[in-house]
Amino acid sequence: MILRLKHAVGLLLLVWMTSLSAQDLFITRLHYHGGGDWYANPSSLPNLIQFISSETNIRMDPQEYRVKITDADLYNHPYLYMTGHGNVKFSREEVHRLRDYLNSGGFMHADDNYGMDESFRREMKKVFPKKDWVELPHDHPIFSAFFKMSSGLPKIHKHDEKPPQALALFHHGRMVVLYSYESDLGDGWEDLEVHNDGALKHRAALEMGTNILVYAFTH
Repeated sequence: MILRLKHAVGLLLLVWMTSLSAQDLFITRLHYHGGGDWYANPSSLPNLIQFISSETNIRMDPQEYRVKITDADLYNHPYLYMTGHGNVKFSREEVHRLRDYLNSGGFMHADDNYGMDESFRREMKKVFPKKDWVELPHDHPIFSAFFKMSSGLPKIHKHDEKPPQALALFHHGRMVVLYSYESDLGDGWEDLEVHNDGALKHRAALEMGTNILVYAFTH
C-alpha cells in the first residue's frame, strides 16, 4: 500500500502528460499547521477550476480537494496549492514527507497572500536545505504554457509595492515548487466583488493560474 501510494503521483503525471484532455485533472488545497489561514480565499479555486474548464479543452474535476501532508492519500494528489496570511509550520515528519512527495513527482504552487512569506521560506529550507529559490525570467515557458504573459507574473495587490516574483525550486531539472510572491494570485481568482481589483486583473490572475497548472502537468 505504501509503495503504491508513493508512486501514484508519478503514474498520474505520466498519464496526464500524454493528454491533458484524457481525464479530469484536479487541484488540492494544502491544509498546513502553524496558525496560518490555509483556507483563505474560498472562491478562488472554484473560480480557477471553472475558468480552466471553460477557456481550455482540459477536463477539470469541479471539486476543490483538501489534504494534509500526513494524510495517507497525499501521493494521490499530484497538484497542491497553498496560501495564507499567517504562520506556516511543518513537523519533522511533514518535512520528510513533503520532500519525498515533491521528489517523487508531486508539484506545489505556494501563493503568498501577504503574511506567510517569512515562515514559508523558513519551512521550505527545512524541506530542501541545499536548494535555493530561482527567480523565473519573463521568457520562461511557464509564462506561455497556454496564455502569453509577456510581463511575467501579474501584480494583483500592492502589498509592499515590490515587483511580483515567480520563484521556483527544482529537483533534477524539474520544477517541484512555484512560489508566487508579491502578486497574490488567489485574491485575483476570487469573485470580482470581494476585492474590487477589476476585470483585467481578475482575468490576468486566472490566465496565470491556468499556465501554472498546464506547465505542471506537461513538464
